Amino acid sequence: QVQLAESGGGLVRPGGSLRLSCTPSGRTDTSPVVGWFRQGPGAEREFLAAIDQYGSAVYNYNAVTGRFTISRYGSQTTVYLQMDHLKPEDTAVYYCAAGSQLLMSSRWYNNWGQGTQVTVSS
Repeated sequence: QVQLAESGGGLVRPGGSLRLSCTPSGRTDTSPVVGWFRQGPGAEREFLAAIDQYGSAVYNYNAVTGRFTISRYGSQTTVYLQMDHLKPEDTAVYYCAAGSQLLMSSRWYNNWGQGTQVTVSS
């Protein structure tokens, strides 16, 4: 099992920025990939980005349109999602998840954080 501690959500005005953090713990050796997902009001959960233990990343560019960046540094366990130029349609609960493969489908992510609310509003 992998536990995931998320932070960084909050209320931000359109055009603003937020940086989300996700710190996995537990059996991270078997789940070296961390992905970010979101679920807006009345919407399906959608994949945003994921990163593996080597720093390779994949993005759902249809969702983030180049405004989001996923990162991790060296041997640090924390994974970040930098979100810039935020729009009201970015309002959602954002989740991080630990998985075994650098893939976009949620079926490869077995452990999920509790979610952090991001609200973009003027």
